[in-house]
Amino acid sequence: MRATLTTCGFQGKIRYPKKVKKILLAIKTFYICSHKYLKYFTMNKAELIAKISEDAGVTKTQANAALDSFIEAVTKTLKGGGKVTLVGFGTFSVTKRAARNGRNPQTGAVIKIKAKKVAKFKAGKELSAKL
Repeated sequence: MRATLTTCGFQGKIRYPKKVKKILLAIKTFYICSHKYLKYFTMNKAELIAKISEDAGVTKTQANAALDSFIEAVTKTLKGGGKVTLVGFGTFSVTKRAARNGRNPQTGAVIKIKAKKVAKFKAGKELSAKL
């Protein structure tokens, strides 16, 4: 049995063992790439705005303004070195990542990676309990 894989952009033929052939015959459609499934578990900004507007009973424009305001406030606070705590949800903070040596994957040469600050989120107890 041969199958053409077009879901990942790969266009080639794959030969399957006999056991796999039986399974594939039972299942007419199958997906090879996991990124096809990630769409069902990932929410982008537009989808979040739509959900906020639906739940709060406001327009999408108002929901977008509220979300942008929230993001801006968190960003300003983190830039200033502070942290934002939302009780039950979690805490946004900034941590310092030390300088370190890394490797260039193409050449294998050692490179120096600069120290930098990174945003961090720690889930609160209520959020963790719901997951």
